[in-house]
Amino acid sequence: MDFEVNRTDFRETRAVENERSELEPGQIRLSVERFAITTNNVTYAVAGDMLDYWGFFPTDEPWGRLPAMGLSSVAESAHPEIAVGGRYFGFSSMSSECVIDARASGTGFRDIGAHRGDHAPIYTSFLSTADDKLFDESKPDEYLVFKGLFLTSFLADDYLADSNFGGATQTLITSASSKTSISLAACIARRDDQRSIGLTSDRNRNFVEGLELYDEVICYDQIDQLDPSVPSGMVDMAGNSTVRTDVHTAFDESLRFSLTVGSTHWEAPRRVVSELPGPKPEFFFAPGQSAKRSAEWGADELESRIASSFHKLLDHAEGWLTVEHRTGADGITSAYTDLLEGNADPATGYTVSL
Repeated sequence: MDFEVNRTDFRETRAVENERSELEPGQIRLSVERFAITTNNVTYAVAGDMLDYWGFFPTDEPWGRLPAMGLSSVAESAHPEIAVGGRYFGFSSMSSECVIDARASGTGFRDIGAHRGDHAPIYTSFLSTADDKLFDESKPDEYLVFKGLFLTSFLADDYLADSNFGGATQTLITSASSKTSISLAACIARRDDQRSIGLTSDRNRNFVEGLELYDEVICYDQIDQLDPSVPSGMVDMAGNSTVRTDVHTAFDESLRFSLTVGSTHWEAPRRVVSELPGPKPEFFFAPGQSAKRSAEWGADELESRIASSFHKLLDHAEGWLTVEHRTGADGITSAYTDLLEGNADPATGYTVSL
C-alpha cells in the first residue's frame, strides 16, 4: 500500500495497492515497520517542486509520494552485500514497503537510484539502528517523531552560532508549538548568551509556556509590544508572510537575520521578500551545514554531539509528549489531515504503520 497526495491539491489523498515487481540485481525490498508524520511532511509538500521532495519516490502525476522518517527492515535482497533482516532508519515512502537501488556502506546502505542522484547524502542514507547513537530501543516512536526535526533544529542552531547569531541577543521562533521549534528552543536554551522568544497562537500559548524552554512566549498579535531596539533574529518555522512582515517591520535594522526553515502555515499569503525591511530572508538547508560540520569535526564527532542533545530532549519530552500510533489507510489519512489543517494537538506525535 502507498499513500499518495495530489501535488496540485494537498487535501486530496489516496491509498493505492500496487503489484509487487521482481527485484533487479542490486535492489532490496524494504518492509516499512512504521514512520513518523509531522508538520515537516507538510513542508515537504509545499517545497516539493523547489527541493524535489516529490522526486524521492516518483509516481504518476498529479500524484506524489511524500518521504517520511521511517524504521524498516530488509524483506528481500538481490544485493550480495545486504542481508535480509536488520532494522534501519531513513527516508522511506509512506508505504507498507518500497524498493531501493542500494549500495552497501559500513553502517547500512544508500539509495543510489537515478532519481536520487541530486539529493544530499543525508537524504539517501539508511542507517542500521545498531550503529545509531540516537536510537533508543525503548522509545522507537519518540525517536521517529523527533529525529528528523531535531537534526534540522540542531543544525540551524549550529549554523547561527557559527556567525554569533549575527550579533543578535534574542531569537524569535515562529510556530513555537511545533516540534521543530521546540527542538530549536531546547538547543538555544543551552546557550548563556542567547534568549529565545516563542511566537504562537493564543490557542497554543499555555502549552508553549508550560514547556519552560522559551525565555518568553507571546502571541502573533503582540509582536509590536516587543522592544524593537534589541538586536534580534528570526527563525521562521511558519512560513506566514504576515507574521514575517510584522517581525521585519517591528525590528527593521535591529533584525540581524531572518532564517526560513518550515511552512506550518502553508496556506498563509506570500509576500515578495524584496519588499521587507531588514535583512533578506534566507532559506536554511540543513544538509549543507551537516556536510560542513562533518568535514570539520568528523562524522562521528558530529553524531556524538547531536546524540547528546537529542537524548536530553527525549528526556524532557517524557513530561509532555503523547505518541499516537495509527494503522492503515484511515490512520494515515486522519493524521495527515490533522497536521495539514493545523488541528493536531501539539502535545501529540504521530507514527503510522501501513
